[in-house]
Amino acid sequence: MLRKLDEIKLKQPLVNKSKLFDYRLTSEQKAALQEQLGSIGYGFDTFTSFAITDKEIDDKPANYALIPNQYFVFASEMFEFASELFKYFEIYEKLRLHSNSLLGNSEQIKSNIRTNQDLMKCFDSESDLDLFARFLDKDDAKFRLGSKRLINDQGKPRGSRDCFGSVILKEINLPDASSSVFGRLVYDLCQNPSTYKSVYDAYSLATKDNLTVKSDILVNEAVLSKPFLLLAGISGTGKTRFVREQAKASGQFNETYCLTSVRPDWHEPSDLLGYISRLAKDGKAEYITTDVLQFVAKAWRGIADRGLSIEVQDVEEQGKRLVVTGERDVLETVLPYWLCLDEMNLAPVEQYFADYLSVLETREWQWDGDAFTYSSDALLKPTTISAVADKSKLRADLGFESSRYDKLWQLICDYGLAIPFNLMVAGTVNMDETTHGFSRKVIDRALSFDFGAFFPNDYDDFFTPSSCNKRLSYPIWSQASKADLVNTIDTDGSQTVAFLSAVNAVLKNTPFELAFRALNELLLAVASNQPQDDLTLKAVWDDFMMCKVLPRIEGDADKLTTFDGKALLGELNTVLADQLAPIWLAPETDEANQRPDLYREKIVADGATDEEKVLRIPCRSKAKLKWMSDRLASATFTSFWP
Repeated sequence: MLRKLDEIKLKQPLVNKSKLFDYRLTSEQKAALQEQLGSIGYGFDTFTSFAITDKEIDDKPANYALIPNQYFVFASEMFEFASELFKYFEIYEKLRLHSNSLLGNSEQIKSNIRTNQDLMKCFDSESDLDLFARFLDKDDAKFRLGSKRLINDQGKPRGSRDCFGSVILKEINLPDASSSVFGRLVYDLCQNPSTYKSVYDAYSLATKDNLTVKSDILVNEAVLSKPFLLLAGISGTGKTRFVREQAKASGQFNETYCLTSVRPDWHEPSDLLGYISRLAKDGKAEYITTDVLQFVAKAWRGIADRGLSIEVQDVEEQGKRLVVTGERDVLETVLPYWLCLDEMNLAPVEQYFADYLSVLETREWQWDGDAFTYSSDALLKPTTISAVADKSKLRADLGFESSRYDKLWQLICDYGLAIPFNLMVAGTVNMDETTHGFSRKVIDRALSFDFGAFFPNDYDDFFTPSSCNKRLSYPIWSQASKADLVNTIDTDGSQTVAFLSAVNAVLKNTPFELAFRALNELLLAVASNQPQDDLTLKAVWDDFMMCKVLPRIEGDADKLTTFDGKALLGELNTVLADQLAPIWLAPETDEANQRPDLYREKIVADGATDEEKVLRIPCRSKAKLKWMSDRLASATFTSFWP
């Protein structure tokens, strides 16, 4: 049944300054498109595809029209409208041989068609006939939506593809002079509905996710070096809401967000990950799952649904493990899944979170060009699963009941449920008389954010915010290598090693001394941010001090003393003033030497350059170190935590 086109037409043109991005086709998408459209003259590549407009004849070379792959995103956004428009043209093609009956206004066209039963068979209802006749009306172009007249005054039909294309190009604000090939592309996609549906499925999510104008909260992406975050700050600063907004940016909030409120009586991992119970009537072992474990399983399904391969491999020196393999272009379509542990330190983190903290360090990424493998030890051990009497119930509880997960479920039974690479765990933290502190072994495994320093509550920005937060994404490295740094300003990591060596010289022989893990994670932070200039590199170092080093430091004046008897905070201040120059000395009015904010950017008009979006801020660790020093002087004890 036909629908009114003006009711489903696009509310605003698709093409504008914010949509002029590059977009890559995944290898899977290229293969599918080539299989279904390659035979009619299309070729597909990562960023630019093509259509053959004139085939090679004798010595005359073929002509090609280039197709930027962002066209597939545009095509997905107009999927509903284009598919409906194509129904009109399908009827038109059936009536081409009777074009003389399609002349005149809509009433004349309907009258002509009703006199011919063969023509009436093309319509399911009178309503369809009425809509189609109005679409062909000679004088009223309202229902043609900008299409050329399909029948000329001599009763001769025009080509469907050209007329269809003229509507499509007008709808997205792409003039004929730019590329009529887009109209042809959408027409050919409509002739291959399964291909068009696959394009829609792939790109409608991508469009909502990070290709259209974002909400006021989240815009560009920042890849993190660790998938475990501690968000510390006074109550009411928006820590929990921040995690919610990160999940909202995916366009699939209900799929990618889980909020778990930590209870004060949690003292062992089963409170978080579940346990085996034998309280059933028959006394058989049953696994009691939790929201957290179910969410971990959901993140695994998010990986499997993107087409990445999940298989068993013999990992060097570790035996057989469950690994994910694939290409970078497919990886970029996998959404982060956000688990928010609200009021995380109401219970002792080292107790109920012990299993996760241990397995977290076993994550392993391997890259070979654009191909990767990922593996991790199991959170839910295969021996535990094997002890469960009714595995089908456990499978259903974890959401793997669909037949498409048969292979994945069997692998999980055999090798356990590991930490998925797209799982982001964010714990919100308040430090007061009702909560527990953090040991250094927890801090070492997390990125600790002083929320007020990284995402300040500026009252002046309440009604008209001038900056927005970047979207955070999961890490894609576990072990730093020089190959990951080659495109940064610190091409071999030597500057970063020298910086951390200088800092660690102050911490030597104190409880706060840094080990290899700290160096690896700082190098991973450089690899994740890919700094191209000195100020950005210093910004990475500055944030590392805030996230990994200063959170470890606490105590009174006796504890905060270097091995040679000097004040530790004062010595750190001296070293950082040298290592972080010029951002350490830059006043708030000196934007030229201030560091860029790696987690926020300015809200600017459409079409602004990347440089215009950069938000310049003072050195974070300088302000924090002063705050800690002042606190030590006034209270005889200090720590990083507000």
